Amino acid sequence: MELSLQLRRLPSYKVVLPQTSGCFKIKPFMGSRQFIPWQCRANGLSARITASASDSSKRRPRKSSNSGSKGPAPKGSNPKSQGESIMQKRKPKINGDKEESSVPVSAESAESNNVEVESKVALEDESSTPKRKPKINCYKEDSLIESAEPNNIEIESMVALEEGSITEVYQKSTVDEGQEEAKEELPSVGKELDADINNSKVVNGTIQLDVAISNLDVVNGSVGNLNVVNGSASKILEDVAELEKKEIASENGVSIPIDVISEEKQTDDNGAVKIESDETNEERVEDNSLQLKLEMEANLCKQEIEGLAEEKVSSGDRLFVYPQILKPGEDIEVFFNRSFSPLKDEPDVLIEGSFNHWRWRSFTTRLNKSHLRGDWWSCVISVPKEAYKMDFVFCNGKNTYDNNGKNDFCIPVEGGMDEIAFEDFLVEENRRKQEQLEEEKTEKQRQEEEKRRVEIGKRRIEVEKAASEEDRSQARTETEKKREILQQLMKNEARSIDNIFFIEPNEFKGADNVKIHYRRSSGPLAHANELWIHGGHNNWNDGLTIAEKLVRSEKEGDDWWYAEVVIPDQALVLDWVFADGPPAAATIYDNNKRQDFHATVPKAVSEERYWVEEEQRIFRKLQKERKLREETIRAKAEKTEKMKAKLKERTLKRFLLSQKNVVYTEPLDVQAGRTVTVFYNPADTVLDGKPEVWFRCSFNRWIHNMGSLPPQRMFPADNGSHLKATVKVPIDAYRMDFVFSEREDGGIFDNKGRMDYHLPVFGGTVKEPPLHVVHIAVEMAPIAKVGGLGDVVTSLSRAVQDLNHKVHIILPKFDCLNLNHVTDLHHQRSYSWGGTEIKVWFGEVKGLSVYFLEPLNGFFSKGCVYGCGNDAQRFGFFCHAALEFLQQGEIHPDIIHGHDWSSAPVAWLFKDHYMHYGLCKSRVVFTIHNLEFGAHFIAKAMAYADKATTVSHSYAKEIAGNPAISPHFHKFHGILNGIDLDIWDPYNDEFIPMSYTSENVVEGKRAAKEALQQRLGLEKSDLPLVGIITRLTHQKGIHLMKHAISRTLERNGQVVLLGSAPDPSIQNDFVNLANKLHSSHGDRARLQLTYDEPLSHLIYAGSDFILVPSIFEPCGLTQLTAMRYGSIPVVRKTGGLYDTVFDVDNDKARAEAHGLETNGFTFDRADCGGVDYALNRAIMAWYNDRDWFNSLCTRVMEQDWSWNRPALDYIELYHAAKKH
Repeated sequence: MELSLQLRRLPSYKVVLPQTSGCFKIKPFMGSRQFIPWQCRANGLSARITASASDSSKRRPRKSSNSGSKGPAPKGSNPKSQGESIMQKRKPKINGDKEESSVPVSAESAESNNVEVESKVALEDESSTPKRKPKINCYKEDSLIESAEPNNIEIESMVALEEGSITEVYQKSTVDEGQEEAKEELPSVGKELDADINNSKVVNGTIQLDVAISNLDVVNGSVGNLNVVNGSASKILEDVAELEKKEIASENGVSIPIDVISEEKQTDDNGAVKIESDETNEERVEDNSLQLKLEMEANLCKQEIEGLAEEKVSSGDRLFVYPQILKPGEDIEVFFNRSFSPLKDEPDVLIEGSFNHWRWRSFTTRLNKSHLRGDWWSCVISVPKEAYKMDFVFCNGKNTYDNNGKNDFCIPVEGGMDEIAFEDFLVEENRRKQEQLEEEKTEKQRQEEEKRRVEIGKRRIEVEKAASEEDRSQARTETEKKREILQQLMKNEARSIDNIFFIEPNEFKGADNVKIHYRRSSGPLAHANELWIHGGHNNWNDGLTIAEKLVRSEKEGDDWWYAEVVIPDQALVLDWVFADGPPAAATIYDNNKRQDFHATVPKAVSEERYWVEEEQRIFRKLQKERKLREETIRAKAEKTEKMKAKLKERTLKRFLLSQKNVVYTEPLDVQAGRTVTVFYNPADTVLDGKPEVWFRCSFNRWIHNMGSLPPQRMFPADNGSHLKATVKVPIDAYRMDFVFSEREDGGIFDNKGRMDYHLPVFGGTVKEPPLHVVHIAVEMAPIAKVGGLGDVVTSLSRAVQDLNHKVHIILPKFDCLNLNHVTDLHHQRSYSWGGTEIKVWFGEVKGLSVYFLEPLNGFFSKGCVYGCGNDAQRFGFFCHAALEFLQQGEIHPDIIHGHDWSSAPVAWLFKDHYMHYGLCKSRVVFTIHNLEFGAHFIAKAMAYADKATTVSHSYAKEIAGNPAISPHFHKFHGILNGIDLDIWDPYNDEFIPMSYTSENVVEGKRAAKEALQQRLGLEKSDLPLVGIITRLTHQKGIHLMKHAISRTLERNGQVVLLGSAPDPSIQNDFVNLANKLHSSHGDRARLQLTYDEPLSHLIYAGSDFILVPSIFEPCGLTQLTAMRYGSIPVVRKTGGLYDTVFDVDNDKARAEAHGLETNGFTFDRADCGGVDYALNRAIMAWYNDRDWFNSLCTRVMEQDWSWNRPALDYIELYHAAKKH
């Protein structure tokens, strides 16, 4: 056999060794990419080896591997059979490899007995350097072999060699420049192999090679001639199979370390080596190869880790990771030296961490004792593909942490996303999650809606069944009643009365024509020009069914008249009267002395049948009426909800625009994941005139994980008066927070009076966590209402709860509570405090959860809310008991809200006794409803409260100088009260004659005015009507009321006053005034000196104007309720009256600044001239331009004075208190 070898530079490698009898194959090892074969920087090396054998006529052709093969590879000869075979080495799956590659070894036979294999080898320069162990990373598949130093040639290869077995060889050769390595003589060879490439010989079946290799061009050097002399290839194979990791030295100094794993050889009859090439053998070889490689890698990793541990111990470091460079999508092992840590005495060590500044993929993993010497613990962490940074701390699983001196541990991740790319990814990821959540939410809603629809259907069937039974019962009752009456009537009636009437013919039945004769002179119609019969049947059961004109009867004489009528089918008894004209035109009747005329029907239908049918008829009528009522109620409720939603939407828009003169955004609705431009006008702020303004922003109440954005300088907007800045809103934002400053590093801030600016963000992936608010109060409408405080507690709580927050109310269980408005009242538990047992009751009021505290000491069993001699003691006890209830019940609200002097002790009791003992997360908000009562208690509460409010902005300014307020004005805010739209609603008001909205306000108020005039005995005429609804006290301006009454009467108007005085002298004064007015102007004035809630509704609806001339007014609800009913307020400009009423002639700009339109008439001076100024203009507008006046009524009805806006302001205040 003759064989030719050509060595070339290849992407892989081949080691080709001849063997006897030509029965051999050469196979490359396709292992991990960590082992890069023939890696060098030389120009190249080539050699040609030719071998021949006497017995090579019968060669076994090599099997074709795949389409990538260039041709069959020679396998030697087999004298018995011919066939094709191929052995491919596939890259093993390591560390998540999903692909396999196979590189077949192939060569094309030039002649029948010749084989040529070509290989090209690149060599480094010939500089001499010591050999170094390659770096191997046991975690990373694609690590590179460390390259040699300059002037070195380093050749690395894995060789698969078969000689009846598969041999893996790891080679590493270094050629040093200008130096020949000493030849190492293999024991089995016995001498060097020197051969000329053209002088190979075959002696006794053995291939002898003379190899001469010259002209090797090497970078920066030259490799000399390489000669193998008088060598035996078969002998080499035998010896190589027994050697591991030995160097074969050539004459020119190229040394190759070889790792060999031998496989058992088999020979044929001629002594040729045969190779097992079946599939089982290949798999076994692959397993052996992989196992060896993994063991080598593991050993290298272990050595490197041990070295790192020693370095860290020497330097006193307690942490390292392996691999030392973190890459996304790979695993790392974290090593932690417990003895250098605060956890040195802890039995358990855990790592708690996350990625990307604690924003991605959090983890908690327990560490285990490692194999390293010392107190090293370790665990494996998977680095996600999205990571650019790993953040973590160590702990004992309880309360002991090693957090790197409060800086946390962090390691960068290389080769993956950067922070900007992660933000973009997070936006898309959150958007995808949001879409998924929305889909899930929609599906859940659909399922819930379907379930609700089914439940409603079932309930509707049950309700319909119950209602139908009720209708049936009512029909039966009505039928029995009618039957009794009709039967009594039939017993006493006849078909004629002598000289008055008779019926012809005498016998008749339903549908018959009969003549009813009447003698005119027998009754009051003797001189009537016309005679008519108005009739019905069965005691007028179906009303008027007969109306015929009578004609003179020629047969009976001039005094008798008759009419032809048709007997109704179902008639048992005919009923009629005679009249002097047709229905609706008659004036004189003959009704048989108020008994009517009646006659039985002789041949009537079966009475039993009639009453069965009558009952069914009544039943159908009742059902129809009921369903019509239900449909009307349902339609009204739907319209009410739509109007409320529309009103709330307008209010939110108004809220966003409420400070447009200072700050607003484009777009107005801030959307998550979008860019928004903020416009700011520093005029009238603390930054007015500053040369620079800086915008400082964050999100989600300043706690967004991005933190505060870098300050951004604002630049002039196109409109000239505002500055602007642009910001990208994160996808997980639900609130945008910002302030303004004069410099980049701070200086003077505009932070909206320490409240900061906040705007809602719509469409985000995260919803704002709900607040938990607990009100502690002694009043609550409608169960314990004394004044406006009770209305505020109930209405504010409902409005905040409607915004998806959690609200509870704690109230004393007075024995005078109106429990008719409490549902599901039950005793919940009891607890002891203050030397007494306190029972806790729970119930719902207007949809609110209320806890009622009932101490057994009798403090609240006095029959009243106020008015006991020890009110301060009673309410102080209640406040302390309420806080004790929260602590013992482990109820931890965000906000505890106290109201007025009666619950003022909550503020200091909380701070002194509970803030540091169980209720640490709570904050106290205190509201002043009226500073005139309990100023001492209010002053102390102001000092302790985190935030304080009063019921209007202007009232807050008016009392700012009060000693109770002024030291704490920095935390004092004015928030307007609102009205309860469910109580004050002209569309659903049962106390007014006609439901109306802004769409039909004119018709509705006209009907209400007529009803009011009728009820109070006033003249029914179209006159301007002024209403006054008030408590008669000096605060309310009673002297101004008296003047207004006189002035209205002078202007030919009508006036109605409803109210009473707690002061008897004032009450008597108004009684005298009422008597005087009722006698002098009884048709235009009426004073009702009592409290009448139904009448108050009618006055609000029927009045054209509502007068509120208060000397001072913290808020005032009267003017707000008036506008709800389309009545125009006439008020003095003070407190809440000034904040809510904008004069039609003087306040247009002020109204626009609040996002409103003008809505009333106002005056300043608390004297008669002031009243005249406003009242004269109001009445004149009514007389002179009714169309304009009606449009003003429409306008004020559409303004929202409910709790929609105040609730938003209170929520902002609650969050500011939490931040305190």
